[in-house]
Amino acid sequence: MVMAYCYFPKWLFLAAILAMHCCCCRRRFEAAAAVARKARIPAVVVFGDSSVDAGNNNQILTLLKSNFKPYGRDFSGSRPTGRFCNGRIPPDFISEGFGLKPAVPAYLDPMYNIKDFATGVCFASAGTGYDNATSDVLNVIPLWKEVEYYKEYQNKLRAYLGPRKANRILRQALYLVSLGTNDFLENYYIFPRRRSQFTVEEYQDFLVGIATNFFRELHSLGARKISLTGVPPMGCLPLERATNIFGHNECEDKYNKVAVQFNAKLKNMATKLNEELSGLRLVFTDSVYDLVYDMLAGGHALDEPSNSPHGLLTVIHWLISKTNTWPAGKSGHVSSLSWFSSGNFFHR
Repeated sequence: MVMAYCYFPKWLFLAAILAMHCCCCRRRFEAAAAVARKARIPAVVVFGDSSVDAGNNNQILTLLKSNFKPYGRDFSGSRPTGRFCNGRIPPDFISEGFGLKPAVPAYLDPMYNIKDFATGVCFASAGTGYDNATSDVLNVIPLWKEVEYYKEYQNKLRAYLGPRKANRILRQALYLVSLGTNDFLENYYIFPRRRSQFTVEEYQDFLVGIATNFFRELHSLGARKISLTGVPPMGCLPLERATNIFGHNECEDKYNKVAVQFNAKLKNMATKLNEELSGLRLVFTDSVYDLVYDMLAGGHALDEPSNSPHGLLTVIHWLISKTNTWPAGKSGHVSSLSWFSSGNFFHR
């Protein structure tokens, strides 16, 4: 069994666990990938934070980088790439699973150009969030700027492939969105500015408003198949447990309740947007919370895929059985299927 062991900055805890879960038996992964190639996903486009940043922070003036060892020790060439992991991150596995490149390149990395980005590109920036104030904390790329880079990418893609082919790729691409934890743990609960403006419930609504506008804009730019990952049980992240001294270093229930509330609001947003926007398939992965919490409680979610329903192959078969389309329906989430979950495929 091939496993990935990632180092744990607190904002990456979820992605690290999911990467460990994703790196299952190589033979099973290759079989799943062969099936995935039939799914007609021409490109993977990524927005978000460090859970999916492929190295954009290397190219900006910020202290939040992972361009040094031991990061990247198990990546091709044993080199740090700016991924907050020892090897590949979840979008890389998804890309390979669909028969595309084994690593989704960072848009700002000068080693790559539009030829490389034609089948996948990452705009994510470690430390960012929905709130612009969150990106200001460590001077990283705000979400609105990620969208501006995406618009620039669209123009380059049309110039490279021609408008018709480029628009088809943009319309059929899979869009992965993973962020939100930093807004609470690196911003709201650390600095007084937002707490002086909003109660935590009001701040959640504020973030959902930003997210709503973000997805409307992506839709207006041609995106149709979007996976949105909910936030994990934030009170169970390593630093939060380590600082919960009076709680015997158990999970911080206050943060977990906020995560549950925020996820519920994101799910409701996805439902409304799927009803409002023509052709949109915005799948909200709410069971990320349950997966991580169950893993911490009992550890059984890391079972070998052959003995559990968390297999990559199961999900890809399900996708293809739906005539190569994104899950239909107006619910905005998949109750029995957690779709990609910050880069991972797993069945609940």
